[in-house]
Amino acid sequence: QVQLVESGGGLVQTGGSLRLSCAASGLTLDDFAIGWFRQAPGKEREGVACIKCNDGRTFYSDSVKGRFTISRDKTKNTVYLQMSSLKPDDTGVYYCAAAVRIDSMICPPEGGYEIWGQGAQVTVSS
Repeated sequence: QVQLVESGGGLVQTGGSLRLSCAASGLTLDDFAIGWFRQAPGKEREGVACIKCNDGRTFYSDSVKGRFTISRDKTKNTVYLQMSSLKPDDTGVYYCAAAVRIDSMICPPEGGYEIWGQGAQVTVSS
């Protein structure tokens, strides 16, 4: 069974840090790009970071660049999102998702992500 399971969410104060994990089963990371998305109440879902797992190339949205780091551990079949200098605007449900790797790009379009995790709540208090 192919699935992604997020963990590591929680409540943190402004300026704090959290690390989210996305544990994959039933798939081989090298064949996929893994993206992290978030959705705040009343807002559209936003892609924040992705990693092309076979070569480790990454991409970040402007809103998180310099504060978030995406990485993968192929031995654990897990992708991480290290979040630092958190702000209240970072509050939301964070989802990881998998898209079949496209060699010509780092991050496939959002519509290409076919496998989604259940989400992890991140709340940043002011």
